[in-house]
Amino acid sequence: MGYKTRRTSIAIADAASWYCAIVLIALILLGSIRANSFMDEPVKGSQLSQRPCDEIYVVGEGETLNTISEKCDDPYIVEQNPHIHDPDDVFPGLVIKITPSKPRKLLR
Repeated sequence: MGYKTRRTSIAIADAASWYCAIVLIALILLGSIRANSFMDEPVKGSQLSQRPCDEIYVVGEGETLNTISEKCDDPYIVEQNPHIHDPDDVFPGLVIKITPSKPRKLLR
């Protein structure tokens, strides 16, 4: 009787592991399909100009603190960046911290 019970237990465990494996594979495939569908949406036209600035901003050619302040809606750039000693001495490649004064809506 012990042999038959053990064999039945092994068969049940074997079937359960197959079902778990199938469910796991289905979840992995479903997750990868959903992740790929969100990454394939390109940023177009006006969405590009309306994107909020990142918290870390790298100054580009021809930009001033005034233009960056207007673009990123952060009037306190100099106060939040103690490494900027002269607001008129901003150069391309300078890394600054941006904190928008108003939260913007996220675009899809």
